[in-house]
Amino acid sequence: MELDFIRKAVQDYEVRKGSKLNPKAVLFDMDGVLYDSMRFHARAWKEVADAHLLISTEEDFYLYEGRTGSSTIDELYMRTFQRKATDEEKQAIYEEKSALFCHYNDGEPMPGASDVLEKVAAAGLQRLVVTGSGQKSLIDKLEHTYPHCFTPDKMVTAFDVKYGKPDPEPYLMGLVKAGVSAHEAFVVENAPLGVRAGVAAGIFTIAVNTGPLADEVLWKEGANLLFPSMESLAVHWPLLMQAVGK
Repeated sequence: MELDFIRKAVQDYEVRKGSKLNPKAVLFDMDGVLYDSMRFHARAWKEVADAHLLISTEEDFYLYEGRTGSSTIDELYMRTFQRKATDEEKQAIYEEKSALFCHYNDGEPMPGASDVLEKVAAAGLQRLVVTGSGQKSLIDKLEHTYPHCFTPDKMVTAFDVKYGKPDPEPYLMGLVKAGVSAHEAFVVENAPLGVRAGVAAGIFTIAVNTGPLADEVLWKEGANLLFPSMESLAVHWPLLMQAVGK
């Protein structure tokens, strides 16, 4: 990706926002961005859905990524039974899914993520996590995998929000925790609904396509830039900083 392409993306954003892009913080999604874990989420969701006779495909769970567990279960119940799930059904299904995910998950970091985090810090930008996950087991691994990169006051999880992605609420909360405005941040997302949430929050949203979905799915949600991996984002980070005058 050339500097001119990145500069045009920045300029297009600035024209639409009427504000100069002046990043002071980067808001990272977790699954599929910091961890190579979406394949295990999708597998666990599909197995639990099948066990409860809920209509689904494995691709659904890449498309639903970023939703809270409750919202995902409601989507499946509406499709299958034309009603939302009860609180008891949600609790039982989410507990089963979480147990399967913990069984399958190998905790592998996403290749290139450490490099991106280091370059973000070197540029003097804050690092925050904004995730739809409510699984404490994965959240607790952040300090082990990425020492001193994130602090609890710089995290937004499923426990903090009412609506979750694709609603902009999680990223708007991330801006508040960072103490910055929308034109002073980047979002890094791999999920269509996460991209939609970042765009709806008015933030320059960088998509990294680390899963099986077509690039077009992420572009259609309004991504300002798209990279094929976190490794590619790390390589192009200096050009992005140059484009915003950092």
